[in-house]
Amino acid sequence: MPRQLSVPAGVSACAVATTAKEAAFRIDYPLAAARNTRVVALDADAESIVRAAAAEEWGQARFYSTTDPGHELVTMDGDAVDLAGELEDSNTVVMVSTNGQNAEAAATIGAACKVRGIMTAGLVVTPGQLTSEALVALRPHARILLVPAEPDDLTELLRATRA
Repeated sequence: MPRQLSVPAGVSACAVATTAKEAAFRIDYPLAAARNTRVVALDADAESIVRAAAAEEWGQARFYSTTDPGHELVTMDGDAVDLAGELEDSNTVVMVSTNGQNAEAAATIGAACKVRGIMTAGLVVTPGQLTSEALVALRPHARILLVPAEPDDLTELLRATRA
């Protein structure tokens, strides 16, 4: 027969039961500042996903599209900017692809991030497909790869990484 507790163990019971010694291990400072995330669409369908995410409020995230060879990024406002300059203060780059177009751009961005020690992630937005040209294009250049991703996975990833 299971032992009956004399005091109910509700949601707040853990907070009450914490000793001073245990409380010393609590993190009592604010979370780190938002990451300087760069989100790059590698094809037209990916650009619509990136545009939808860009419409939300973000800390330091910036959003772009690109084409081969990938040395130039295009902001959501249509301004062309240099890849190297945009990576200068970045610590995370997310590449989004739906069809594998602009594989050379993915390679260029991945190589630039590797040299700078910037974490890369890839979203292969091909719902229901575990293999695709997008996967082949991103796999060598993304340390983290979400396959197959849904369009709203981008915003969830950005929220999770405090972009």
